[in-house]
Amino acid sequence: MSRRRAEEWAKWRGLVSEQSQGGRSVAAFCRERSLREWQFYEWKKRLRNAEAAQFVEVRPVEEPVRSSAAGNHAIEVRLAGGRSLVVAPGFDAGHLRALLSVLEQES
Repeated sequence: MSRRRAEEWAKWRGLVSEQSQGGRSVAAFCRERSLREWQFYEWKKRLRNAEAAQFVEVRPVEEPVRSSAAGNHAIEVRLAGGRSLVVAPGFDAGHLRALLSVLEQES
């Protein structure tokens, strides 16, 4: 993902988050920010779809992942491009989905 595109996604993530936490209607929020309402809804949909849970291939490995921080019950998630994440027991699934979404967009 290009730097400009990443900045645009970050900008809209912030705007959508601010509107949803602020309690104002979308129409009022957009008026205050001089935003087009249809564009706000389009980005809100785009962001929601990007963060939706997606199926990923999971293959067992012969040797367990060894990480002093994660312990013996950790899960390793291997991503495209050779990157991987080690997930410890008790992880926040929403946080992991958001992280995976960002990493997959960059590849």
